[in-house]
Amino acid sequence: MSALWSVGAGLLLLLLWVRHRGLEAVLVHHRWVFVCFFLLPLSILFDIYYQLRAWAVWRLHSAPRQHAQRVRHIQEQVREWKKEGSKRYMCTGRPGWLTVSLRVGKYKKTHKNIMINLMDVLEVDSERQVVRVEPLVSMGQLTAHLNPMGWTIPVVPELDDLTVGGLIMGTGIESSSHIYGLFQHTCVAYELVLADGSLVRCSPTENSDLFYAVPWSCGTLGFLVAAEIKMIPAKKYVKIHYEPVRGLQKICEKFTEESKKKENSFVEGLLYSLDEAVIMTGVLTDEAEQSKINRIGNYYKPWFFKHVEKYLKADRTGVEYIPSRHYYHRHTRSIFWELQDIIPFGNNPVFRYLFGWMVPPKISLLKLTQGEAIRKLYEQHHVVQDMLVPMKSLEKSIQTFHADLNVYPIWLCPFILPNNPGMVHPKGNETELYVDIGAYGEPKSKQFEARASMRQMEKFVRSVHGFQMLYADCYMTREEFWDMFDGSLYHKLREEMNCKDAFPEVYDKICKAARH
Repeated sequence: MSALWSVGAGLLLLLLWVRHRGLEAVLVHHRWVFVCFFLLPLSILFDIYYQLRAWAVWRLHSAPRQHAQRVRHIQEQVREWKKEGSKRYMCTGRPGWLTVSLRVGKYKKTHKNIMINLMDVLEVDSERQVVRVEPLVSMGQLTAHLNPMGWTIPVVPELDDLTVGGLIMGTGIESSSHIYGLFQHTCVAYELVLADGSLVRCSPTENSDLFYAVPWSCGTLGFLVAAEIKMIPAKKYVKIHYEPVRGLQKICEKFTEESKKKENSFVEGLLYSLDEAVIMTGVLTDEAEQSKINRIGNYYKPWFFKHVEKYLKADRTGVEYIPSRHYYHRHTRSIFWELQDIIPFGNNPVFRYLFGWMVPPKISLLKLTQGEAIRKLYEQHHVVQDMLVPMKSLEKSIQTFHADLNVYPIWLCPFILPNNPGMVHPKGNETELYVDIGAYGEPKSKQFEARASMRQMEKFVRSVHGFQMLYADCYMTREEFWDMFDGSLYHKLREEMNCKDAFPEVYDKICKAARH
């Protein structure tokens, strides 16, 4: 009883303090208070609900039966939109705050919202080595479903809450992408409801133009209702080798060298300054030295990027065995390194042992509760960007990131980009090695100004025939956007499938210049 009184008194004092300071002041200057006392418990409840739901669906085997019925409901909504005169564009009815993108989708308020409640794993075909899933299946959900069965997917993008639909309609990458390409390149078929309400399946051999045009289209060609993704056998551990490297030229040479080695199951780099990095290579294995096993995903463990930094500070190499699922989601608990700006003491051992089991807060809840003041603060003084550039331009790209942003750590992830049709492909006729350069945090560059600095970055990326991930703020004009991306197939299909009255153009949906 005394403990309850203590908790009650503590909450009362907290509420009085919040009332005295003002809610907006607390949310802006002491956001960790709101996150720790409200969002972390709420995030746990969200996780429990979705885990119980996934378990119930699996036990009842209800997903395949209900899928056809749900798709018919989507078709009915589209046909109803047509009967109403097709007066407004359509979009998914999923609230904008539920997406992982930090962008606020204002179009949800003006477009016709089509409700799409598709969040289940439909079928695991071991013979074809393909898993069929609905678009709202998350990476955390999918790996939890497949790993106990001895399977995984070739590219498992980092964060638990990333969905299959978002990774196809946008894009996704992982440290295995130097072998398998982007997430879209591991998909073998899509099923979509089109602007006329019809259901269509597409693959490299069936409606192939649509298959290659869907990735990066951001839901502007149709509504994704299912996807088939390749599977590969899962192994118990990733044997990971950490190697600190100093000097920008040596970093780029080492990273390029390791990225070209197909014997590396995984390649990743964390750049801690302009000339200091740790290059990590990993190999899937079922055997491990017990003394070197590191279950980095356990709640009380140090955040992964902090753990990696120890090798740099000690100036030594190292080898560890990380359980595969822990490795796939190694950056989830700290949201890469974004959480250190929200909960500054989050990596403190005391906090990890007492409250680490509640981390991370849901990105969707952070968006929902950020308020206009925090949104503007983040927009002007915070950057979350992934730029995809040819590997041959890596050194010049890092120097540009340093001059325009000066944000560290920087994430380096190699990927192979095949010369397939669609919005994103190499400039030449052959497959090319690219690298994702991820910058997340508060820029330290004295001349940083959000719009001007990002336009400068976008100009550089276009000059080296690179691409900007579309989940982030994009400041390009329409002409600049279509200079970066190949819109030939996309525009052809929008014309043929009568999408122009049904869906906005991808530029109008994601670029700031079009939304303001």
